[in-house]
Amino acid sequence: MKLYNLGHVPWLQSQLIYHALPRLGMEGLILLAPAEPYVCIGYHQDVTQDVDLDYCQTHGIPVFRREVGGGAVYLDGNQLFYQLVLHKDHPLALSDKGAFYRTLLEPVAETYRQIGIAAHYKPVNDIITAEGRKIAGTGAAEIGDYLILVGNIIMDFDYDTMVRVLKVPDEKYRDKIYKSLRENLSTIKRELGVVPPLEEIEAALIANYEAVLGPLERAELPPAVYDKVEELKRTHTSDEWLYKRGKRGEARPELKRREQQTKIATGVEVVQRMWKAPGGLIRAIVEIKEGRIADVALSGDFFFYPADKLEALEAALAGVELNAVESAIAEFYRREGIESPGVTPADFAKALTG
Repeated sequence: MKLYNLGHVPWLQSQLIYHALPRLGMEGLILLAPAEPYVCIGYHQDVTQDVDLDYCQTHGIPVFRREVGGGAVYLDGNQLFYQLVLHKDHPLALSDKGAFYRTLLEPVAETYRQIGIAAHYKPVNDIITAEGRKIAGTGAAEIGDYLILVGNIIMDFDYDTMVRVLKVPDEKYRDKIYKSLRENLSTIKRELGVVPPLEEIEAALIANYEAVLGPLERAELPPAVYDKVEELKRTHTSDEWLYKRGKRGEARPELKRREQQTKIATGVEVVQRMWKAPGGLIRAIVEIKEGRIADVALSGDFFFYPADKLEALEAALAGVELNAVESAIAEFYRREGIESPGVTPADFAKALTG
């Protein structure tokens, strides 16, 4: 397998390169860091509800939607990204998502241990310190016939900017987020007091991935990858892409964000609910008519495979009686072969029906 150790690259390339490889039929392990800071949101998130876009625009912070689930995060050059692209026929890609995470995140946990931090893998997709603090961000996706694993080794972290770029109801809530971040997210610098040389971290990570993947051949990215990156810029930096989840709700005025429960007419109401499953937050905006789902919009920081089937799930729920929602979702999972680590049909039903 090829190893592309790219150093610091323009922020947009730090995302689009791993989006380009599967579209070109290429496997590989990519190591890089962004040269500029930016905000990256998960595939299923509603950017209008999760990110303070005014703050980002005022401070010149780009916002990008990735084709990987999970939540919004502030990224910068103090994080070393690892991005693994595997064909679905690769032996390591044939297991379920839980085993996929467990096998391919162990090299990252081992890298932390080798530099002096007692870290270990925690399902579904976390790497935590001995004290239970998260110390790496990770996620996975399917792009075409390829599985993608992405993550970052956090050398240092800008907690202040992270809490500023998130959209919150008030400053008191923002203070709570900041306190929680400081208590539950750690970095190499916080754990060790200093950050080892980047070359040392990279060498350990490469060796640990070779123990799982086999020998890695250092290589330069071919021009075709950069050509594909330029092509993807046109779609993945458009407003249509960024507002992919949020603007769907705006097409129907009654589905805009309102009070938690709003009566529209006799037998008709719009409800917004949130449910925190082990695998992420689910946000549901539901129009209910005479005890049945008339329309629904789902978003959140969960992982859902295949990712493009979430809209199909929304469509499948139209007309379903509220007391039959969970069974309808379970049937959809079976029919479509859905995987959503840490999120079950029962979790979606909780978000939809309370």
